[in-house]
Amino acid sequence: MKDKIKDAYESSKTIYDDVLTQGNVFSRLYIKLFWSGTDDNVIAEKVLSYIPDDFSGQLLDVPVGTAVFTKNKWSSLKNAHITCLDYSKDMLEQAQTRFTDYTHIQCIQGDVGNLPMTDETFDIVLSMNGFHAFPDKIKAFQETHRVLKPGGDFIACFYIEGKSKRTDWLVKNILAKKGWFTPPFQTEEELKDILEKLYQIVDIQIDRSMVYFHCRKR
Repeated sequence: MKDKIKDAYESSKTIYDDVLTQGNVFSRLYIKLFWSGTDDNVIAEKVLSYIPDDFSGQLLDVPVGTAVFTKNKWSSLKNAHITCLDYSKDMLEQAQTRFTDYTHIQCIQGDVGNLPMTDETFDIVLSMNGFHAFPDKIKAFQETHRVLKPGGDFIACFYIEGKSKRTDWLVKNILAKKGWFTPPFQTEEELKDILEKLYQIVDIQIDRSMVYFHCRKR
């Protein structure tokens, strides 16, 4: 399963940024038809707004992808220590290119289901557009929680099931079969139940078939 996911993201590395940022007419049409016009640029802006502009602690970005949305924010946090992790070497190489001149940012390859960090390392764990691809989502929730300090923030966004029949059809019949998404997927209610068992503060926002949220660890 992991190899299928890695191969899928390798095959899409030349179009990945354009699809997410709606950089051409075809990606905009795709988003309009199958994602009800959800704008990942807007969601990314809202997600990143949870992170203070003067943040100076330890931050984990998993998966970093190509860093198309996070490059500007991370490069501006000069006093922070940022670890960017991804399972895909191809995605990670593109992120590394964006962060070449920034010594406070480290890019490493790794698996979210077995993070190579000790307990309670990070003040913030961010996961953008990752959980719908992770093969073992429960383990990913456990691992991101494990490496987060008490009082730390878990911030994320990803696809959730049950909000749009058209989007659910696309995910089930195309994206999952190609390896870009990996079932099972949470509904809003299932996700809320998982998060409330792990975190003391849970702020969940829904934008069509995408969820974004901010949680604080007990």
